[in-house]
Amino acid sequence: MSQLPPCPKCQSAYVYEDGNLLICPECAHEWMPSEDTNTDTKTVRDANGTDLQDGDTVSVIKDLKVKGSSGVVKVGTKVKNIRLVDGDHDIDCKIPGVGQMGLKSEFVKKVTD
Repeated sequence: MSQLPPCPKCQSAYVYEDGNLLICPECAHEWMPSEDTNTDTKTVRDANGTDLQDGDTVSVIKDLKVKGSSGVVKVGTKVKNIRLVDGDHDIDCKIPGVGQMGLKSEFVKKVTD
């Protein structure tokens, strides 16, 4: 019996073959065995659709309230050396005058030097 790969969505080990497809009975995901199942590469895009990478410089495109304080990150604030993370706020950074903060990529645009 051949070893089938786990489901790329839920990592279930109960995958079975149906013709040319592999099927997961737990989440009902279907895929071709020849497909690249590497789902670890998540692309993060800015407000303009440009791909972001670790170490990029971005600019804030709207005033953002700082949760837990009365401070505001003003539009046009440049943030250098961002770090991409998983989660709702997909950018970790250090903002001058504010400190360590998490941002959503939809509120920034990439700055080209």
